[in-house]
Formats: sequence, C-alpha cells, structure tokens
Amino acid sequence: MSNLRSNIVAWLGRKYFSRIQKNGFDLSKMSFLPDATLAPLRRDGLDPIADLSRTRAKEPISKIWLPFGINAWLVTGYDETKAVLGKAKGFSSDFTNLADRNIGVAPQQNPGGLGFSDPPTHTRLRRLLTPEFTMRRLSRLTPRIHSIVEERLDEMAAAEGPVDLVQAFALPIPALVICELLGVPYEDRDDFQRHSTARFDLFDGANASFGAMSDSLSYLHGIVRKQRETPGDGLLGMLVKEHGDELDDHELAGLADGVLTGGLETTASMLALGTLVLLQAPEQFAAIRDQDEVVDPFVEELLRYLTVVQVAFPRFAREDMEIAGTRISAGDLVLCSLSGANRDEKLGPDMERVDPHRQAPSHLAFGYGIHRCIGAELAKMELRAAYPALIRRFPEMRLAVPAEKLSFRKLSIVYGVEELPVLLK
Repeated sequence: MSNLRSNIVAWLGRKYFSRIQKNGFDLSKMSFLPDATLAPLRRDGLDPIADLSRTRAKEPISKIWLPFGINAWLVTGYDETKAVLGKAKGFSSDFTNLADRNIGVAPQQNPGGLGFSDPPTHTRLRRLLTPEFTMRRLSRLTPRIHSIVEERLDEMAAAEGPVDLVQAFALPIPALVICELLGVPYEDRDDFQRHSTARFDLFDGANASFGAMSDSLSYLHGIVRKQRETPGDGLLGMLVKEHGDELDDHELAGLADGVLTGGLETTASMLALGTLVLLQAPEQFAAIRDQDEVVDPFVEELLRYLTVVQVAFPRFAREDMEIAGTRISAGDLVLCSLSGANRDEKLGPDMERVDPHRQAPSHLAFGYGIHRCIGAELAKMELRAAYPALIRRFPEMRLAVPAEKLSFRKLSIVYGVEELPVLLK
C-alpha cells in the first residue's frame, strides 16, 4: 500500500511540473486584452499589482472590456464585492449564461455541481452536501490528515539536498485528503489524480479546459457507478446511502467534480505560498513553531492576505440594478476580484502586510453568500495541521534560492508558485 501511495505521489508531481511549465492557469491566449481587464489576474510577487489598488481607490466598480460584445464590470472594493456576491436573486451563475453567448462553450460542457448553478437546483444540491462538510462529519478525517502530513514529512526528511516543497508537500496533501473525503479506492487514485490535474491547464484555451472537465466527469461517472453498487464510507458513499434516490449519476459526479476543483489546487497553493510567507517572517515562523494558540488566527490572516482564488465565479445580472452608485444592466457580466477586496484599505490600516493580530471583518478568500466555498472548513483543517507540523519538524528550514529567483504563475485564476526549493537543515 505504501509503495502504491508513493508511486501516486511521484506521478502526480511529474504531471504537476509538466503543467506548471505552462504557467498553470496560463491565460496567455487572452493577452490581447487591455491591462485593466487582466489586472485581477496579475501579481507582483505575493501582492496584487498596484494598478488594482489604484482602480479600487478610484472606482471600486469599474467598466472593463471583454470580447464577444459582453458588457462587463470589475468589482474591487470589499463592500461592493459582498453586495454583488450576496445578491443571489439579482445575479445568476448558471452555466447557460456562458453557453448562450456564442463564445465557443457548449451546453454539454457544463461540469455541474454548485459553482455554475442557481437556486432552486443549487439550493437542493447544497442542502444534500452541507451535512457532509460540518465539523462533526469532517472530524473523522482529522487523524488521516495528520497521518498524510506526517508521511510527507518523513519522505522529505529522507531526501538529500534541496527539496521542492510544492512537489513533496503542498500538492500531495490536499490530493490525498480529497481521495479520503470522496472515498476513492486506492487502486483508482492514479486515474483520479491524472484527471484532477489535467482540468486546471488552460494553456490551450478554454475549450481544452472544458474538454478536460468532460474527461474528468466521464471518469467520475465510473467512480459513481462503483459507489452505487457498493457504497463506501466516503462522501460519495454517504450521499448514495442517504440520498441515492434524490441524485442522479450526473449530479453525483458534478458534486464530486466540484469538491475536486475547489479543494486541490487552492489548498496546494495556500500551503506553498503560506510557507514562503513564514520563511520570510522570522517572528511569525517562531510563533507558529512555539505557540499552538497563534495557528488559527495566522491561518485566517494568510487566507486574507494571499487570496489564492483571485476572482469569483462570473455573475450575470438578471435585471437592471444599482450597486454603490453604479448602474448595472440586465445581462451584464460582473467579475469580483477577491484579492482586491481583501486588500481594501477600508478594512483597516496596512492591509498589504500580514498581521495575525488585526481585528478586521471576515475575509472573502472563500467567497461570500450562497456560493461561499462549501469546503472552507476542510481547507482550514489541512492548513492548521500542515504549517506547524512542517516548521516543528524542520525548524532550520530556509529557502534554497533567493526569493527574487522564484517563479510565480502569470495570468492565473488560482495564484501560486511554480517551485519552492528549500533546505531542511
């Protein structure tokens, strides 16, 4: 079993590196768009580019240009973002908004799940899924999360020379946790992780990504059929046993796909970038190493500061409306910059730096409203387990290259670092 698990992790690392050589969520095919349109996808190291904060200060809701005749707005202010994301009746996230606009996206490419659905479908699916993501249900994963973290640390300790923290630590942890959560059998995990990585590569454009989603859904349909025959103890098995008559196979596969989409790349990026923050902040490094009580507030502040999911799912206005003095017309596309909103100076002083002691309103790293990430608590469990375990195992850990030599993703929906080489002793 351990050999199989090691082979899976090694394979996943190879796939991941071949993908990030193309800059992960690389949107270079859209480089013809104006700088103002691309601003929410660009960063300067760990920080959103200065143009984003200047736009927020001048116009927290600003007009941007998109092709295909779409009238679009970019929201960068905290209050304004909450207003849009909280207005579920005024905005639609349904996939048909993309498929109906003649932009090369077909209705059959709909991945299903929660992100691209509206009430009442969204309400019904989330009601069925929510009990599986309560702390009481998730607590059953706690021992396994700690075990996965320790397994990764053991393998890192046995390595000679620099270790790439992305390949060795940040990516395998959420990948294996999601397998545990869904109840994917060990013998199927190789295929599962192959599909999970392919769907994130947008280097060849949106159609290639949607094609990968279709492949992923086809694979997950096979997992669902196995769970129908013999329900396991994971999330899919529980849904089959408790709600099997209420969910068809496409809906079950879509829910599994949503968990995969929301829980792998995002948590992997948080683990890598959060470690980079710690390596550059000796006081915080020492606090996490020595004090259990500082871990929770530090994780929350890191989520705000890093905001690896840079933009929320696109919203389309259902009706004419006014938000913060801006007139938005029915049919307009609204993009909310979560990274911009979480750095809004209205939240308090010096929001451009990490301060786990700050008393600020709740961050928007997981979104807001009915589409707030349902796996937020699971992600926090992984981060709270991984950061202190890593630092306490390797208290002398340091970067193996100068920080300015690190390569970050360019135009990316989920921000991240391509490699994070560290010396452990």
